[in-house]
Amino acid sequence: MRALLGILLLTATTTSAMADMSISFDWGPTQKCFDPKSPPIKVAGAPAGTVDLDIRMVDLNSDYVHGGGKVRVNGQASLPYGAFKYQGPCPPDGPHTYVFTVKALDAKGKTLATAKASRKFPEK
Repeated sequence: MRALLGILLLTATTTSAMADMSISFDWGPTQKCFDPKSPPIKVAGAPAGTVDLDIRMVDLNSDYVHGGGKVRVNGQASLPYGAFKYQGPCPPDGPHTYVFTVKALDAKGKTLATAKASRKFPEK
C-alpha cells in the first residue's frame, strides 16, 4: 500500500511540474523552404534546475521531422530568431501544421518537463 501511495505521489508531482511549462512561437522572419534559423520561441514555467532546452519540430501533415537543437539557457524566457539550426518549414502543397516539442533538461540530461505548441505555415 505504501509503495502504491508513493507512486501516486510521484506521478502527481511529475504531472504538476510538466503541466507548468508552456511554450509559444511565431514564425517571425522565417522564410519558406528550409530556412535554417529557428523562429523566436517563448518559454514559460521552465522548472528549477533547467540547464538546456531540447527542441524538435515535426510537420504534422507529413510526419517529416525537421530536426532541432539544444540550447543552453540561463533563465531567459525567450529564444531569438536563429537560436539553433534546423530545417525550417517547406510545405509543398499549401499550409501545413508544424509542432515544436521542447524538453527542459537538467545538467545530467534528465527531462524535467515537456511542452508543445503548433502553428500553420504559411499562416495566410
